[in-house]
Formats: sequence, structure tokens, C-alpha cells
Amino acid sequence: MGAGDQQTEPAGSALFTWEEVQKHCSRNDQWLVINRKVYCVTEWAKRHPGGFRVIRHYAGEDATEAFTAFHPDKKYVQRFLKPLLIGELAETEPSQDRAKNVAVIQDFRALHAYAEQKGLFRAHSLFFLAHLAHILLMELLAWLLIRLGGTGWIPTALCSILMATAQIQAGWLQHDFGHLSVFKKSSWNHLTQQFLIGHLKHHAKPNVFSKDPDVNMLKIFVVGATQPVEYGTKKIKLLPYNHQHYYFFLVGPPLLIPIYFQLQIMRVMISRCDWVDMVWCFSYYLRYFSCYVPLYGLLGSVALIMFVRFLESHWFVWVTQMNHLPMDIDHEKHQDWLSLQLQATCNIEKSPFNDWFSGHLNFQIEHHLFPTMPRHNYHRVAPLVRALCEKHNISYQVKTMGEGLVDVFSSLKTSGSLWLDAYLHK
Repeated sequence: MGAGDQQTEPAGSALFTWEEVQKHCSRNDQWLVINRKVYCVTEWAKRHPGGFRVIRHYAGEDATEAFTAFHPDKKYVQRFLKPLLIGELAETEPSQDRAKNVAVIQDFRALHAYAEQKGLFRAHSLFFLAHLAHILLMELLAWLLIRLGGTGWIPTALCSILMATAQIQAGWLQHDFGHLSVFKKSSWNHLTQQFLIGHLKHHAKPNVFSKDPDVNMLKIFVVGATQPVEYGTKKIKLLPYNHQHYYFFLVGPPLLIPIYFQLQIMRVMISRCDWVDMVWCFSYYLRYFSCYVPLYGLLGSVALIMFVRFLESHWFVWVTQMNHLPMDIDHEKHQDWLSLQLQATCNIEKSPFNDWFSGHLNFQIEHHLFPTMPRHNYHRVAPLVRALCEKHNISYQVKTMGEGLVDVFSSLKTSGSLWLDAYLHK
């Protein structure tokens, strides 16, 4: 029984094949499958709390693993799914689409269930309170340093370092709330996140072109092994990509947060008329200028915050890219959840400093596999993930911090060389 028969059936009773489901993958026609149930999410995508892009990524596909990963309260979400149900897969159809590894999927579901049973998705409130306290303490120390020590170069430099550290740590903390990994209620997580930073953005399909914002480089860089060859073959030369590993230091870490992020945030708030985010943004700058204009004056305060953003941007770019950029970056391959995340991410060695410095994103593999798991439990689930990867011969990469940073440079150099070869010879 196909899509054309559903008008004569009760709502949700139609049977579909994967071939039929896969036809509904356009912007204005989106179906997806969760636990063999087929849902039409075309209109719902516009109202999806996690954004319409995440829904679109899985249009025409099995979204069961992504749904499980991103929704801690599945019973609550069912009330929104029920009106969208249009049928289910026919009995002759497999539960997984395309050529996904059934054994890997089943073993990973068992691991996820085991992690839930062991309480690894329960947050320890004291951990996050302590983290918030140390952020507020650094903010206070930065201000006191200038208030009591004056505005000389040395106090200003120390103040900038403290403020940048507080800002990046606040970024890691809002990331926790954005992933719904602290409170049981989503609304509490979102409200706290808005208080901390006011803007949410994540990727569900890492290192997949058009589905991960981290690898859509605005044509400033070519990354991975596929995009450089495509650009070279098409004779696209907006910049000398064979030198991108050098100009990365000029336009990547220095400018991402001070320029690109600030402009992007303003554009999004204005285009969406997001008054709530505007109020949060205004309240931050009101507090900042109230504290520092009496000490530095207006121009001095603007210069200080720009320098703080400059420092923060370097920290943010290197931490977020060392787990992704050196990994496989390609077009959609329709892999199972475990294989997709392990192909696109790697870990940095655990240590107290690495954990703090990266906001536990040194456990990038576990973070992507279990996005709603509190980060203080990543080290507990990591050995289990590694064992599962060994069982299925899936590469589980762990690097030192130094290796991760160097690999960002070398991966850009390699991609640039691939572009040049294709540009000149293909």
C-alpha cells in the first residue's frame, strides 16, 4: 500500500516502502522515519524547537538514532509526533534504510540503554554550580584588578586574560544547557542558556557538507579531500587555497568571534525580530559598559572588549577545529549514527587541564554520540564506546593536545595541495 492509498485509510495506517519515503526529501516535502513509523514533518519543521535544518538533514531517511540522541524526554515529544504520523514501514521493509550496518545500530542502542540504566544522563548540579561560580569569580577579579590596580598595560593585559577565560568558559557552560544536559525540563535549559549567551546553534551531521555549519567555510577555505578537488576541477579560485594554511592564522582564529559571529548574531536577531535575544544582548553590554566606561572611557572600553573577543576567538577556534577539521569531511554517505560520528570526530587526551580548557570537548566522540549526556560523565562512557568500536573495527582516534592543534594546520595544507593539483591538471 503506497502513498496514494492513504486517503482511504485511517490516519497513520498506511504502509510505505523505503523507496517511497526517500522521495520526500525536498524543502517543501519532508518525511522521516522514527522506530519504523513514518511522519510528515514538512510544516512541523518550521516550528521545531531545534531548528528546521536538523529536520531537513534527515528528510527521506531513518531518523531514529538522531531522535534518540537529541530528545531526553521521549514521552513528552510523542505528543508532538502523534499528529504528524501518516503510516509505517511495510513488514517486508528493513528497519534501517540504505546499507546501514544493522549489528552496529543494535549494539549502539544497547550501549545507550546501558548508559541510561547506569545514570550517565543524570547531571550533578554541584558541578555546574561550581563552574558558574568560577566564571563569576573571574569576571569580578578582572574588574577589581582595574578598579584597584589602575589601567596600565600590565593590569589591562591580566584583566583581558581573565575576561577572555570567563567568556570562553561561559561559552562551554551555555553549550551544556543548549544540549539539554543539565535540567530535566527543556525550558529550564533553554532559559538558562539564554541567560548565559542567548543564542543556540549545533550540528547534527558533523563534517557533512551543507549539514554542518563548521565545515561551510564561506568559500574562504576548502576542507577535506572532496571539496578541494571539486573546486579545483571547476576552476574556482576565489582565494589562493594552496596557501590557506598560512592565511588561516590571519582570518580564522583572530576574526571569527570579533567579526563574523557578532555580525551573524546581529543579522539573525534582526531578521527574525528576536526581541528576547536582543534584550539579553543589550543587558550584557549595559553591564559591561557600566563597569568599564568609568575606568577606560567609551573608546577604551570598546577597545578592551574587542581585544577580549580576539583572545577568546583564538581559544574557541583551535579547540573546536582540532576535533573536526583533520577528520573525514565529505558529502552525505547515509551512515549509521556510530560510524558517522567516529568518522567525523576524534578525542584529545583526558587531563584536568584539557577537560577544563576545552569544556570537556576533548571527549568530542562521546559528546557527539550522546549530545544530552552531562559532560562530567564522558570519561565514564568513553571506555565502553572504545570497546564497541574495536568490536566493529571502527577507528577511535585519541590525540595529544599538541597533535590536535598541529593537525589543523596540516589538514588545511593537504586540502590546499589537493585543490591546486585539481586546478592545474584536471
